[in-house]
Amino acid sequence: MNIIGISINHRNSPVELREELHLNREEIIDFIPKLKDHISEGFVLSTCNRTEIFGAPHSEKVDVAGIIDGLKSFKPVNNFGEKNFDRYFSCGAVKHIFAVATGIDSLVLGDSQILGQVKEAVELSKDLDFAGTITNRLFDTTIKVGRRAIKESLIGEGAVTVSYAAVQVIEKIFANLDKKHALIIGAGETGELAAIHLRDKGVGLITIANRTYEKAEKLAEKIHGDIIPLKNVAEDLHHFDIIVSATSSNDFIVNYDDVKKMMRKRRGAPVCIMDIAIPRDIDPKVTNIENVFYNDIDSLQIIVKQNMKKREKEIPVVEEIIMEEMVQYFNWYNTLEVVPTIKSIREFFEDIRQDELSKIKHKVTEEDYAKLENMTRRMVGRLLHNPTMKLKEIAESGANANQITTQTLIAKELFGINNENLRTEEQDSNWHKN
Repeated sequence: MNIIGISINHRNSPVELREELHLNREEIIDFIPKLKDHISEGFVLSTCNRTEIFGAPHSEKVDVAGIIDGLKSFKPVNNFGEKNFDRYFSCGAVKHIFAVATGIDSLVLGDSQILGQVKEAVELSKDLDFAGTITNRLFDTTIKVGRRAIKESLIGEGAVTVSYAAVQVIEKIFANLDKKHALIIGAGETGELAAIHLRDKGVGLITIANRTYEKAEKLAEKIHGDIIPLKNVAEDLHHFDIIVSATSSNDFIVNYDDVKKMMRKRRGAPVCIMDIAIPRDIDPKVTNIENVFYNDIDSLQIIVKQNMKKREKEIPVVEEIIMEEMVQYFNWYNTLEVVPTIKSIREFFEDIRQDELSKIKHKVTEEDYAKLENMTRRMVGRLLHNPTMKLKEIAESGANANQITTQTLIAKELFGINNENLRTEEQDSNWHKN
């Protein structure tokens, strides 16, 4: 199989380099026409943790260096060399694509977002006419593998990020989130993830407080939430049932007295506080206040580690799914080489059948000719049934490429078929002599 893959990922490149090499949708659209000089069909996947190029080259000679140089020219970066990308070929390329789609190759094991990102990359490739017979089947199988991993394993179960662990704890405290009001203090990556998870869980209203107003405004727009100034947080705490804090402050943003005052205004109504900042944003002594459910990053990390161990146990299950689908994919791929041979053999015999029928067409009645035509068609079908089925069996048995090529060459040789799928006059003459 002539499929290649080039991967810049969290294992071989630091985050700074991955960020520089990241391609957004518009950049991928501009890059694929340049990639077509080296690859006839394929796709480009670019996320926060990886930029990958996969496809079928125009010829057996794979110009990996040309692809890398093309990427360097398109996204000029410093200190990008051989050590910063992995190469995959044939089976290795297919296996890696499947591993990515299932999340077992992700920085966060069992990443739930990666399958959707793969789907987007596939759809874009199709839209840009960068998909073909080989990759279309590969695309379909990749999506199937990702879905099977979700359905047949627990690889995506349980929180493995602190933000999501916080949301899962909140769900256990409050049965109905749709009537709750949440405050997110900090609009950085961790705070944003917490806000998105809460939105996805159906929290009634989310308010953002951040030192930089523009950043708070951007996140609030993304989750359809509200904004309050960070300086007003202490006075407005009593309005919120859920408080998630994730800033980079060196001092407490919310102290013990702030929470004590808040609970008096709430008349003891329960509040859930998740402090996922390092160092902590909220005085941990608030855990001693009645009806305050407080967790800091250490307690949430325990949940994350437990869930990560559970996911790690699922890796063999996912790898078995990958192997099953690889076998089916390569069985299909192997048939691609025998199909033209089978077609050539059938066309070869059909030409002979038509040639012989033409010689007697005007020597028999129309009724007798129709009978002869049906009889010869059935005869050719029966003669070719066993050779056809045998070639298909060899292809689908998992035989290696050399074995399949040998068998197809033998079949062509036996029936006198040349590589251009046409009979020469010499072959036709020899056939009639025999």
